[in-house]
Amino acid sequence: MTRSLKRCLALDDFEHFARRRLPHPLFEYIRGGSETGATLRNNAGAFQAWGFLPRVMHNVAHRSTATSLLGDGFTAPFGIAPMGISALMAYRGDIALAQAAKDAGIPMIMSGSSLIPLEDVAAANPHIWFQAYLPGEPERILALVDRVAAAGIGTLVVTVDTAALANREHNIRAGFTTPLRPGPRLALQGALHPVWSVGTLLRTLLRHGLPHFENSFVERGAPILSRNVMRDFRMKGHLDWSHIALIRDRWRGKLIIKGVTRPEDAEDAVKVGAEGIIVSNHGGRQLDGTIAPLQVLPDVRSAVGKRAAVMLDGSVRRGSDVLKAIALGADFVFVGRPFLYAATIGGKAGVTRAAEILHSEVDRNIALLGVNNVEEIGPHVLARVGAGAV
Repeated sequence: MTRSLKRCLALDDFEHFARRRLPHPLFEYIRGGSETGATLRNNAGAFQAWGFLPRVMHNVAHRSTATSLLGDGFTAPFGIAPMGISALMAYRGDIALAQAAKDAGIPMIMSGSSLIPLEDVAAANPHIWFQAYLPGEPERILALVDRVAAAGIGTLVVTVDTAALANREHNIRAGFTTPLRPGPRLALQGALHPVWSVGTLLRTLLRHGLPHFENSFVERGAPILSRNVMRDFRMKGHLDWSHIALIRDRWRGKLIIKGVTRPEDAEDAVKVGAEGIIVSNHGGRQLDGTIAPLQVLPDVRSAVGKRAAVMLDGSVRRGSDVLKAIALGADFVFVGRPFLYAATIGGKAGVTRAAEILHSEVDRNIALLGVNNVEEIGPHVLARVGAGAV
């Protein structure tokens, strides 16, 4: 284990070292949200509105963090959320995330905005989930679905909160574009961050060639570095639940809908045949000012009942956050940015370290809460506290 990894004692610590490792535009791409960042702040603040009511003198010697989700067993009630262009942040980033998830016994969702063919990542971990941004045309949607099925992937996650491109002003200020535009500013950043330039960028170019967006469609997309090629951002405002029904008719695996914050949408997802819902506002990267997933989680759980699995992502940073989400109705949670930061500074070993930290926190907090497993956690273990109470 490297010195940097040894100094990471909590998930937030990985961000500090990743900031030093990555060129500024890339770090800001990971860190930032849309417009004022209000949604990001809402996501983090929502957890502070709840406090635990622990029981004491309960025998917790035989406690377990094991969790069942959609018929599969995992070692802990958390997984790795989808994150785009991970292979630009860390060498073979998607594969590092996938392999670490496999070893840790947790799920990993591969992003559709990734730079390694999904077939290669599935070969490294056959149990990955794939997250798709839907193309605008039905024939292209079905072609992508067929490609995912042919790769042997059994769980498809469809992100539905992207009717328009978000206003990510921080990306412009930081000099980040997709594709990245070569120029003096980008060259200077590379020179100022030689560990990333040699260990990630140059290593990738020499061994695998120039990365492209590989999984947005059935065909290969734009390169990640280009002066004049534009990434394909086709309009998606016309997409509706009929397109999800189209997928459901074709897709034989498990179908998850990601990006839901309203109970009505959760109901529609169940009606169209989804087995799971991820309550999410895209990590604060779409509509600014959106309510935090944790705040709407109880209403979504109530609307869905036991007809579908209910999951959550958004600013989960501690084992206590995981348990608060479970208490308010989540079957499972997903964590994004910290795992990518961990991959940036340590590859697979970094992701493993991050998973171990979060797993140990969940285990410790279950004991301190006075329960033996996640099934014993419910609203009764929480009380509203502070000005952020809802």
